[in-house]
Amino acid sequence: MDRTFSFTLPAPEPAAGSFTTGTLGARVAARLRQQLQHDGLAAGTRLPSEQAMAEHFGVSRTVLREAIALLQAEGILVTRKGSGTFVCAQDGAKAGERGDALTEQSVQSLLNLIEVRQGLEAEIAALAAVRRTPGQLADIEHALRRIEEAVAAGVDGVEEDVRLHLCIAEATGNPYWPKFVAMFADPIRSAVKVTRANEARRTDFSIEVRREHEKIVQAIAAGDPQLARQAAMEHMQHAAERVRLADREFWRGDGGALARTLGRDPIMQK
Repeated sequence: MDRTFSFTLPAPEPAAGSFTTGTLGARVAARLRQQLQHDGLAAGTRLPSEQAMAEHFGVSRTVLREAIALLQAEGILVTRKGSGTFVCAQDGAKAGERGDALTEQSVQSLLNLIEVRQGLEAEIAALAAVRRTPGQLADIEHALRRIEEAVAAGVDGVEEDVRLHLCIAEATGNPYWPKFVAMFADPIRSAVKVTRANEARRTDFSIEVRREHEKIVQAIAAGDPQLARQAAMEHMQHAAERVRLADREFWRGDGGALARTLGRDPIMQK
């Protein structure tokens, strides 16, 4: 039988000088980590709903999700789609050491970049829907097909994915948009490597990504800026959600190695 945990005690106060640095998501992760240790939860215990935890810590659900993603990277929590978030089996004192600091920082960098891209890609897609030429639309549709061909050939499709978004930026008719995207090309490429590696592990993720790309392109083809903006924004929101659902083994293996490349990128450093 599942054990469901509820916060019967207030969130523990941080020690002097603790939990005062880093992003809000990282600080909430630290508070949640201490709360779990404070209450000594058994493996398999289900945590409260995202809304309840967000209210408990006084933050938005978006921030709470970032905190959960960081604790998943450490191997402390696991999220099961449709079931909730659960406490993982721990290996004694080493539980908190499982995800090294660089991996945790890298996961946060990934989520930060996705957040930035959410607004960026939404505006770019909306402008492209209004301004694209027939030739630019053909380039966008070709880039979409190239992703599908790469995946079918067993390739990760990273370069093709980046190219699709660059084609959409070029279709805005504003030369600064593709230049802006190109300026972040390296961290975007590193981030896409992580997200596509995660998505390739699950057929449902791969299908979701393909449909999301198709919705963006279809909205641009239809000349509907509102639909294009919504489709691009939802694509980034879902990308963050898929990162949050990645399990401990992914972050301990290829996912962690790829994410650390992003975390070391100079443009992502504070």
